[in-house]
Amino acid sequence: MAYLAPTEFVTKMVDAGEAKIFMSTRDTVIRAFMAGAILALAAVFAVTVSVQTGVPLIGAILFPVGFCMLYLLGFDLLTGVFMLTPLALIDRRPGVTLKGVLRNWGLVFLGNFAGAVTVAVMMSIIFTNGFQTEADAVGYQMGVIGEARTLGYAEYGAAGMLTLFIRGVLCNWMVSTGVVGAMMSNTVSGKVIAMWMPIMLFFAMQFEHSVVNMFLFPTGLMLGGEFSVLDYLIWNEIPTVVGNFVGGITFVGLTLYTTHLRTGPKHRPAPPRTPGINVPAE
Repeated sequence: MAYLAPTEFVTKMVDAGEAKIFMSTRDTVIRAFMAGAILALAAVFAVTVSVQTGVPLIGAILFPVGFCMLYLLGFDLLTGVFMLTPLALIDRRPGVTLKGVLRNWGLVFLGNFAGAVTVAVMMSIIFTNGFQTEADAVGYQMGVIGEARTLGYAEYGAAGMLTLFIRGVLCNWMVSTGVVGAMMSNTVSGKVIAMWMPIMLFFAMQFEHSVVNMFLFPTGLMLGGEFSVLDYLIWNEIPTVVGNFVGGITFVGLTLYTTHLRTGPKHRPAPPRTPGINVPAE
């Protein structure tokens, strides 16, 4: 069958989390680098389409192409490992430790950031003809996004921080659902369809994705956005990372794991009674 039952794909989730923890440093960083770079290119594509058409929804509809590419190629995003690797720890897989989980997160973060910033530099060169001209319309929009999603939150203080955090939670609820979607089917078309829907939703709703932001904000800074590196870290990246973790493990990882693998005791119906025969109570 193309579709796997929940108990089957949740088992795959735990297996995947375990495999990522034991992956070599080289492979982890390379896969994370490529994931960050491909997702950054998808973000450029989506923003470009939005600017050219004036219809942001079209950009959101097309953005998932990058997500599908990187997951079909077996690359890793921080948002995905936030959801998968703790399951191997909770499931008490042999040799899995908290140190191993944290090591994986750190390596994936560094790889994603390096890949996203590499593309940010490349695209900034394109937007400005090698930094010789003013940024084009797409480059200008990158700077606007950077300002709105840092200083825009800072303007509201604690309420802005809460809003940012919740956007991060909702983002990885959807993105992690997309990761699970890739495990629901044994066919490429089934995987793509299952991934496409939640990823399109998160981008259209402008939720905060830590890896996408690793591209958007460095690009905005290079193109003259009116915000600082500290603004980016405090009023976007750090709260977004925390929100992404909470959203992925809480609303996707743990809910699926507890209800499909570690299920509660099931009620066993009483055996049928035959007239005239007493069935002893258990």
